[in-house]
Amino acid sequence: MLSLSELFRAVNMLTPAERGTPPPSGHPLRHPVAVAEPDLPVRRAVVLPGRELHWRFSRSSGPGGQGVNTTDSRVELSFDLARSPSVPEALRERAVRRLSGRLVDGVLTVVAAEHRSQLRNREAARERLAGVLREAMRADPPARRPTRPTRGSVRRRLDAKARRGAVKRMRGRPED
Repeated sequence: MLSLSELFRAVNMLTPAERGTPPPSGHPLRHPVAVAEPDLPVRRAVVLPGRELHWRFSRSSGPGGQGVNTTDSRVELSFDLARSPSVPEALRERAVRRLSGRLVDGVLTVVAAEHRSQLRNREAARERLAGVLREAMRADPPARRPTRPTRGSVRRRLDAKARRGAVKRMRGRPED
């Protein structure tokens, strides 16, 4: 399986004719090259197909040098969690319940804009999405069984309280 950076290098080596024809002038797409996105492993049983990941690119704020106004380095990665066939039903329900505050119409979106290059922001967004989903799909912790303190621990606690009270009594004024 190719890494994301290897895939982009391979696509950039293609000639314009091999990439396909550019869109007509005035077309809203800035980058006409359609890149086959590699699958995103979340956990052992869950791998998100690249076709279910949706990308948006925009200009990032902050420093960027000469290319600051021309490079779309900010990345938004969206995944339709509620309607994805690649996530098992039980895990999907658990993740939707835990991420209910972050979902918009069942779609989870993560943003990456901390790097100056779009490629590094894409990798950061993929890692962030996988981490959020992995955390949301994690099994519930086992329920806590309440236990009683042992007789010895109760005795030690009461002895320590008595000693502390005696120390505080000794701090008072002496009685005549």
